[in-house]
Amino acid sequence: MPSAASLAVLAATVLMQDQVPYVMERVEVERVMLDARILDGRDEPRRDLEPSNFRVKVDGRLVAVESVHWIDASTPYAEGLPPEHASSVGAPQVPRGRLIVFFFQKDLQPSRAPGLIRMMHEASRMLDSLHPGDLVAVASFDSHLKLWTDFTEDREALRHAIKHSILFEDRPPEIVEGAFPSLAAAFDPTAALRAATPEKGLLVLGEALRQLPGAKTLAFFGWGLGRLTPLGVRMEHDYGPAASALLAARTTVFSLDVTEADYHSLEVGLQQVAYDTGGFYARTHDFSASAMKRLRRALMGHYILVFERPPLPRGAHRVAVDLVGVSGEVLAKSQYID
Repeated sequence: MPSAASLAVLAATVLMQDQVPYVMERVEVERVMLDARILDGRDEPRRDLEPSNFRVKVDGRLVAVESVHWIDASTPYAEGLPPEHASSVGAPQVPRGRLIVFFFQKDLQPSRAPGLIRMMHEASRMLDSLHPGDLVAVASFDSHLKLWTDFTEDREALRHAIKHSILFEDRPPEIVEGAFPSLAAAFDPTAALRAATPEKGLLVLGEALRQLPGAKTLAFFGWGLGRLTPLGVRMEHDYGPAASALLAARTTVFSLDVTEADYHSLEVGLQQVAYDTGGFYARTHDFSASAMKRLRRALMGHYILVFERPPLPRGAHRVAVDLVGVSGEVLAKSQYID
């Protein structure tokens, strides 16, 4: 579902399923949908907010938030209707649960390998906390992008990919396209083989995820993006298209830094992709379990904010979301593209 889309304005009968409206008769008016996560001081999601609690600016211009919808991760088909109901009213098919990609940036240098292996263990443990219906895919990058599993509920297959295949196998298996929703169906293996930078790998993943509906999560277990130059860290040429693809796919990136250091130069790139897509950056060398706990809490649910598209030229627009009358940390993408 794109960030800027033609959404239906209520005209007649509305079906309600878990507080998400479905329109029977439509008048097309352009609206922007914005995913936002709000965490309190304990990193717990805030679930009780209304439109008046949000202040949104687009390119510095204040826009009115017309509605907010809380999407609870524990609710099946939280962004839509069950398949039999969806088909009966002509609504699009949506996944039953969350779509999560575990993306590992593989490097066996001494400053990176211990953290990578530690976070592989943490990612494997996280599988036990997922809800029935949640689907996970596993990808990695070393010399190029590799897809190890399609979206699946098979926890043992996922554990094998995370804890064995990435470390000890050179080539991923040929993945047969699975049932809806399938990442493999839109994944371009030729482009993946040619993806010689992690930024290019993110671009290939973003383009594949764009073909699937709803919000997605990419947990990026990595050591850095960008390139160190005499003038500081510069993002690679492929980063802009990659960020645009992830934004168009409604994919939030949470950057979990595996580097064994309190600070390093290429963490800037990990921070950038998290900021741009509405996630967060966390170092993991001291408190890996805490970082994963924060990730699990952030994925418990999110808001969809809806506002009328402002009269601005088409293209990329800066967006800022603040809270009014309540406290909390806002995680929302820094731009949208229409």
